[in-house]
Order: sequence, then C-alpha cells, then structure tokens
Amino acid sequence: MNEHLIVLSEAEYALRLGRLQQAMEPAADALLLCDNANLYWLTGRVFAGYAYIPREGSPLFGLRRCVHLTAPGAAPERKIEDFAARVAAECPAASRIGYETDVQSYAAVERARAAFVAQWPAAEAVSAAPVMRAVRSVKTPVQQQMMRESGRRHEAVYRRVPQLYTPGMSDIELQVEIERLSRLEGCLGQFRVAGGDMELFMGNVLAGDNADAPSPYDFAMGGAGMDPSLPVGANGTVIHPGTTVMVDMNGDYTGYMTDMTRTFRLGEISAEAMRAHELSREICRTLADAARPGTPARELYDTALRMATDAGLAHLFMGHRQHAGFVGHGLGIEINEAPVIAPRSRDILAEGMCIALEPKFVIPGTGAVGIENTYIVRADGPMECITGAPEEIIDLDK
Repeated sequence: MNEHLIVLSEAEYALRLGRLQQAMEPAADALLLCDNANLYWLTGRVFAGYAYIPREGSPLFGLRRCVHLTAPGAAPERKIEDFAARVAAECPAASRIGYETDVQSYAAVERARAAFVAQWPAAEAVSAAPVMRAVRSVKTPVQQQMMRESGRRHEAVYRRVPQLYTPGMSDIELQVEIERLSRLEGCLGQFRVAGGDMELFMGNVLAGDNADAPSPYDFAMGGAGMDPSLPVGANGTVIHPGTTVMVDMNGDYTGYMTDMTRTFRLGEISAEAMRAHELSREICRTLADAARPGTPARELYDTALRMATDAGLAHLFMGHRQHAGFVGHGLGIEINEAPVIAPRSRDILAEGMCIALEPKFVIPGTGAVGIENTYIVRADGPMECITGAPEEIIDLDK
C-alpha cells in the first residue's frame, strides 16, 4: 500500500520550500539533504534517502528504504551515485551544491560530492549548514501551533509532578515517574539534539548538590548521571529536606519540542535560593519584553548577566562549579537550534523564532533554582510564552 512521502499540506510544503529556496541565494544553487531532522522539516516525515533541492523548480527524492512512499520526483535509489545520475538527467547543472557538512560524516559527504562531480565535473561543494540553520530558525504558523500543542501537554505533566513524589524517593525514581507520565500523555520520547557533543535521555531531574556536578555536555545544568557513559542528570541522590529538585524534562509531543524547567523543594530552603529563583523569573520577564524582531541575541545575554551581577549572584549564575556560556537557545525539531542567546552570538531575532530562556542559578548546599520557558518572537510586543506551568518554587510535600 502506497503512502505519501510528503505529509504536510500543499500550502505548508510550498511555504517551507519557498523559504528554503529563497534562503539559498547566494550561498548555493542546490542542496542535498539526508539528515533526519532536515528531511522531517521539509516533508513532515523522517525517511531513509535523499532530497535534492534546486534553487528553482521542484525537488527530487531518492528512497533507500520504504520505497512504497510516493511523491512527485520520488523514486527508489539505494546508492547516492544512482540518485546523482537521475538528478543530472532531470535538472540543470549546479555550480555550487550544499552538503550537510555539520551533521553528515566526512565519508558520506565525500561520497556524495564525488557522485555529483562525476555528473557535473565543475560542481563546487559548499556547506548547507548556514542555509538550513537560518531557514529552520523561523517557524511557520503551522510549526508554531505544533509547538504550542507541545507546550500545552508539557505543562499538564509538570502540574502533576508533586503527585508523583513519595517520601524517601531519589531523583532517578522521580524522573522515571515523570517519564512514565510524559509517555502516557503522548510524549514521543525522542530528544533530538544536533551535533555529537550533547546526549540526553528524556531530560534532567537534579536534586540538591548534584546540580553542582560538572558535565561534559553543553547544557545549562549538569549532574553526574547514573553512569560514566552518560555523565549528566540524576545520579540517585535521595531528595531530602532543605534542598531543591529542578525538573527539565522532554517536551516533544508533536515532533516540535518545547523546553521548560520548574523548581520544586522539600521543606524550607535558604533565603538566597528563594531570591535567586525570583530573579530568574524577573530575568525571563525582562528578556521576553525586550526580545523584538531586529534585536541582537547577545544583547539579551548581556541584560541577563547584568541583572545577575547587580543582584550579587553572578558567581552562581548558569552554574557554580561550571558555568554555561549562554542563557537561552532556539529550538524546534532539535533542542539546540538558532538563535543562541550568548555573549558572542551574531544572531538577530526575527518574528517566528522560538526561543527557550533559562536563567538558572546553583546554590551550594541547596541545589538549582530558576525557571525555563519557551517563547515565540512576535512582530510587536513581548514574546509569547507557550509553557505556562506555575513558576514559583513548588512544595513536594504539600
């Protein structure tokens, strides 16, 4: 039985393809896409194969597996050499072809380049990464709505976290219960991350001083993890009075994910921790109001750091033993898309960008505090928050 390769509506597919082809000028005459995230962005489906997108005209698709999928320009092709031959027979010669040099292996890129050079000897290889990074950073109205739906379901899970806690529970036991509830509520479980230097399973639950444990991964918070093979997150710490539990769990309910962090506590915690948490909320409000189209992303980071410094909390901002070098990031299909809210970022905000802001603090002896919300940049006015769970520190034992 045949199924459609492209599962987007005609209007949505045309909008995404049009934006992509416009973004290719002047970087490339064509792009070759093989990466799951990029193929999903273009077609609404992950498939094994290739997409060749010329700057003008219709794409061609080569299917290595699931050859029953149908679409204009789609045909079974197990080898990139066969696909390149069909592209050359049906499309004008391209002088610059963009390859996914950021996510494909050197061997895969070289094989694809050689296959196209065999057809068009003058074809130059360029990187598709800047084009895809830019075009994926601005979400269409359909993508924004998918993220709002993820945010709604993400929020519903977070509201039930205190009900999952039982006395004597460890951080990993609480995380397992949150994972179970998330999956039952429709979370896909897929935590898609770009690049090879970030790994995570379903998210982070950080209890007490484990939040102060450095991690090799480029996340805002660390944690020792349960094993040296995945040194991040919960490590079996028993949740005890006077400490916090920071919950930063998977929000992928639609293929487009939201990112949300909330802080819980057991018993009373220090005044410094409470003050830092309220400052996190204030930073989020301030940055959400300032983040208008045309705003340099680095200005948001500078504002957040200045607020932390003015409050005398800069030494605890975005970590204590190890500090993260950003305060927010774009997200969508992957958790680390453009823009990045960092001091040397060159990104400029645009309407339709989706951004997670996470101004967090680590208080030694207490744990991590602060919040994280996902926002959509609007044409005018403050960003729209799409993760609406309560932001105050929530008692686990009430």
